[in-house]
Amino acid sequence: MTGPVRNFGKVAVLMGGLSAEREVSLMSGRGVLEALRSKGVDAHAFDPAERKLSDLVTEGFQSCFIALHGRFGEDGTVQGALEWLRIPYTGSGVMSSSLAMDKVMTKRVWSALGLPTPRSVLLSPSNTSPDELERPALELGCPLIVKPSREGSSIGVSKVTDASQMPDAVRLAAGYDSDVLCEEFIDGEEVTCAVLEIGGEPQALPVVRIIAPEGAYDYQNKYFTDVVTYQCPSGLPAPEEAEIFRIVLAAYRGLGCRGWARADLMIRGSDRRPFLLEMNTSPGMTSHSLVPMSARAAGIDYADLCLQVLQAAALDYPELKGRDVT
Repeated sequence: MTGPVRNFGKVAVLMGGLSAEREVSLMSGRGVLEALRSKGVDAHAFDPAERKLSDLVTEGFQSCFIALHGRFGEDGTVQGALEWLRIPYTGSGVMSSSLAMDKVMTKRVWSALGLPTPRSVLLSPSNTSPDELERPALELGCPLIVKPSREGSSIGVSKVTDASQMPDAVRLAAGYDSDVLCEEFIDGEEVTCAVLEIGGEPQALPVVRIIAPEGAYDYQNKYFTDVVTYQCPSGLPAPEEAEIFRIVLAAYRGLGCRGWARADLMIRGSDRRPFLLEMNTSPGMTSHSLVPMSARAAGIDYADLCLQVLQAAALDYPELKGRDVT
C-alpha cells in the first residue's frame, strides 16, 4: 500500500472478549494495534470483557477493528451492537458472521449452492443413547471428526477412529456447544485460502499448505509451538490452486461475507478434490497466523494488511449512520 495514510480518526482494536479463544484474540489484537500505530493510526486497545461497549460512543471512537475470535466477537453479536451504536467495523456483517460461525448452517448454505463440503451428521447432547451415538459412524464411517458447531481454533475437536470413542468425543464437544457436528474425515492435505477485499472486490490470496505432525493441527500446535510447517506459495499445481480460488470465492460470496475472511479446506488424496470445512470471518493475526503469511506472499506486509482491512470497515445499514442512539 503506497501513498498517504487515510485519516481513520480514533480506532478501537477490539480484543480479548469472553470466548474460549480469548488468549489468541489478545495476541491478534496486540499485533494489529502495534501495526496500525506504526502507520500513524490513532488506535487504542479495547477489551469488551472489561469495558462497556457504550464507552466506544462516549469516548469518540469512529471505527472498530475486530480482532475478537469465537463467540461474542465472530458470531454477529458484537457486530449487532456496533450496528446499533452506528460505529463501522471490520469484517462481515451481522447475518454473515452468525452464519459463518455456525458450521451446520454454513454447510447447509454451501450444500445448497453445490459447493463441496464433507458429509455430516448433527447430534444433540440431550440424546446420548447408544443408538444415536453409533449413528454417525454408521452413516459416515470411521475415522470421522467430532466438533462443536460454534467454536474455532480446533477447540473441542476429536478424531474418532472407532465408534467406541464417540461418547468421549461428543462429551468434549458438548462442553463447548449444544450442537455437536460429526463430519466425514477427508484423508489428504489441509490448506487454507484467505480472501481480502481490495477496492471493494474480493480477491483470493495465495493458498497456504499446512503440514502438521501426524496431522495434529490442533489449538496448541496452531498458536504455541513451531512444529507445524507452512508452505506459501503452496506448491500445488496451478489448476488445483485455481479450483480452490473458485470455490473459496463462491463460498465467501454465498455467505455474504465482506472485508476479509479465511476458508479452511481439505484436499482429498484419492482424487485431489478440495472440500470446504469452514469460513473464518475474523481470522487470526498472531505470529503463527495464516492470513498474514498469505498476504506476504502476495506482496502485502502485515501493517499494510491491517490498513487494508480497516479501510473496508463498514455497517450493514450505512444510511442510518449518524442517527442519535443515545
